[in-house]
Amino acid sequence: MLDIKFIRENPEKFKKGLKKKLVDFDVAYLLEVDEKRRLKIKEVDDLRHRHKEHSDAIAKASGNERVEMIEKVKMEKQKLEYTAFELRTIEDEFQELMYKIPNLPLEDVPEGKDERENVVMREVGEKLEFGFAPRDYFAIAKDLGLIDTERAAKVSGSRFGYIKGDLARLEFALVHFAFERLMAHGFMPIVPPVIIKEEMMQKLGYVDTEKDKAERYFLPEDKMYFVGTAEQSLVPMHADEILDEKNMPMRYAGFSTCFRREAGSYGKDTQGILRVHQFDKVEMVIFASSNTARAEHERMIAIEEELMQALGIPYRVVALCTGDTAKPSARTVDIEAWLPGQNNGKGEYRETHSSSNTTDFQARRLNIKLRRTDGKLECAHILNGTAFAIGRMIIAILENYQQEDGSIKIPEVLQKYMGGMEIISADKKI
Repeated sequence: MLDIKFIRENPEKFKKGLKKKLVDFDVAYLLEVDEKRRLKIKEVDDLRHRHKEHSDAIAKASGNERVEMIEKVKMEKQKLEYTAFELRTIEDEFQELMYKIPNLPLEDVPEGKDERENVVMREVGEKLEFGFAPRDYFAIAKDLGLIDTERAAKVSGSRFGYIKGDLARLEFALVHFAFERLMAHGFMPIVPPVIIKEEMMQKLGYVDTEKDKAERYFLPEDKMYFVGTAEQSLVPMHADEILDEKNMPMRYAGFSTCFRREAGSYGKDTQGILRVHQFDKVEMVIFASSNTARAEHERMIAIEEELMQALGIPYRVVALCTGDTAKPSARTVDIEAWLPGQNNGKGEYRETHSSSNTTDFQARRLNIKLRRTDGKLECAHILNGTAFAIGRMIIAILENYQQEDGSIKIPEVLQKYMGGMEIISADKKI
């Protein structure tokens, strides 16, 4: 949620930001409701003050004057209750309007309508030249008996899979490696809940519209959501708290299973594990001050690149344009891994990482404050980013480390987490 004071004082800048995010919103009506709210707040405060004064005066009055004052106080109380009800009605409308507003893009975010106008910032790493026609990950894994989507469909339906044998070991090698690197960068490892309250998901800014809700798994009887990323249970951890600037930045690395409906993606990547309803992920979350948030975002991107470079996987860094940036985000940068087996062996880039600076948008909704060293309070700034989306990293490894005989070489940095194993080969098939 944005600061209404900022909107009042910068209506044209606010309108410009909304236009960049392709959001049609009646700013004049919001300001009208806000003015009514402020006047009604003053009216309620004045009535309360007068009611208290007259209530206190009753004790000093006597006779007819006391009777008259008691009757007056009763009438004032009724008026106060009715006016307070009016205020609550206006407040509800005001809150509903404020929840419709996205975070505004930072100045350096490229303008554009959709993902076709995202900007490639840089490409890193050499794309391997295979002496054979590279295959896609699913064909490789099926031949080795490492992914079983047919039995998963029988048990759970489409877009699920069994990760088996040495590929399951590779998953936990990736998690171990990620935690080790992130701890060296000052991140605290956490295994958070994967189910959160409806109010927490709403305050994060991910279920404000029916389209948003269609992407989530919801338990209506319990009013609980399954998380789509560890960010969604890590960020609310500090709801209604005041953090100390001297402890900033606070960096967390969360491992969780994630759940997404993949609404609107029917027909896309229907085979394999690229686009599934359930996957595991290591996610970074950082709480920072307004002065350090931009630097922390650059640090987060650098860590993502460090992890990719350590695995030896070519990638490109992409700045998302204003029209492709999620509602809570002021700036988002993706990393896309090179997958040589995609597009019938011609190869293509696919997203494996995403990092966002949400500024104080989520903190304001969750009431997460920061006490500065000068004693003043401000909303904390919150950032989130992928360390590893495990399934997609497995895909990247399978395609970039495939061998002509159908085996898979294990990246050197992961071998120690797999007991020194160097190759996943056909004789490991289960």
